[in-house]
Amino acid sequence: MSDLSRFPITRRWPAQHPERIQLYSLNTPNGVKASIMLEETGLAYEPHLVDIMQNESHTPEFLSLNPNGKIPAIIDPDGPGGQPLGLFESGAILLYLADKTGQFIPADPAGRWEAIQWVFFQMASIGPMFGQLGFFNKFGGKDIADPRPKQRYVDESRRLLGVLDARLDGRTWLMGDDYTIADIATLGWVDNLITFYEARELVGFDDFAHVEAWLRCGLARPGVQRGLAIPSRD
Repeated sequence: MSDLSRFPITRRWPAQHPERIQLYSLNTPNGVKASIMLEETGLAYEPHLVDIMQNESHTPEFLSLNPNGKIPAIIDPDGPGGQPLGLFESGAILLYLADKTGQFIPADPAGRWEAIQWVFFQMASIGPMFGQLGFFNKFGGKDIADPRPKQRYVDESRRLLGVLDARLDGRTWLMGDDYTIADIATLGWVDNLITFYEARELVGFDDFAHVEAWLRCGLARPGVQRGLAIPSRD
């Protein structure tokens, strides 16, 4: 039986199955990267809902695992050398799980780095820009009278969709025929932009036919469907 007692987070979210990967998350665009990857790989895991609306990600227990106070985070009881490993940052979690399983990342070095660059593209551009657009379109920013901040993120989000669309021209997935962590990193954010953030018309999403087809293929995957609902908010 794995001993996770040295991780203070397990005091607030006890592990019922300590031999499994422990996932601390919420089904946000960043959170679902980890849950989708875990579902797709078939790794055994135990999800714990961290209610960010109740500031649970800023409790001492959560901060002991991720001092940045953001979901998702994981503990792998069977980490490198067989020792438990705590890990945060969704991109790092995707890379770790891909390397752990040998799945959803190209085996050849050139392809591996090409996939990684698209993960970084999501982390550095898609996530921050789409997130800011969501703030200005749906949340507190919508009450700001000056239209320029919102328009700045509309324009940038549309530009980034254009980058994705050009990449997907003639490709099923971002890496061609192979579904990878680059797709897993990005799917939830694009879906969230046009659903939860209610920005489909705002960014002219229907102009990006290749992105739309890619998103439709991604959302049809059973692992994606399951991962989008984990951890359950019920």
